[in-house]
Amino acid sequence: MPNKHEDFVKAFKFANDKHWDHTRKGTSIPYIAHPMAVASLVMENGGNSDEVIAALLHDVLGDCEAVSFADIESEFGPRVAEIVDGLSDANPGPGESKAPWKERKLTYLDHLATVEDDSILKVSCADKLHNARSILSDLNDPRVGVAVWDKFNASRDGTLWYYDSLVEIFERRLAETRLASEFAATVAAFHSVG
Repeated sequence: MPNKHEDFVKAFKFANDKHWDHTRKGTSIPYIAHPMAVASLVMENGGNSDEVIAALLHDVLGDCEAVSFADIESEFGPRVAEIVDGLSDANPGPGESKAPWKERKLTYLDHLATVEDDSILKVSCADKLHNARSILSDLNDPRVGVAVWDKFNASRDGTLWYYDSLVEIFERRLAETRLASEFAATVAAFHSVG
């Protein structure tokens, strides 16, 4: 948990400002709900101050054009900036576009398979767990069901491949942690539901 209330509040305000007009993919849910949920999962799983703050900020580099590594470093310190940088599968420069989906995901999987920073693994697993829970919730919702796969850049099979690959990495790298086991169970439910 953050050592200082002010640091957490500052990170929340920063993330909220940067994601202000964003919504969760295919929904009207304000995007800030996702970083809040990820930070909560990190807290619940023993995360330290830097990990919780990085969880709040985990998507600002890849999803917010006006944010740089230097911005995060100057506001929240080098450790938080390192974690956030290690969580992004796309950090295009100004005027650049993201690499194609499959290329980004393969690079990110390779990164997670070898990264030596446990903080990156923990926050990444919390991020992917919250995303997986959202997918499973939609799959179980009769108003959405299998149409949930339509809101992703990849096909159902591509999305399942990515999540199954993440399960393999997290089960190996975060062995015997609650985050990894919950993530694996949630992804396994994808296959039985839809």
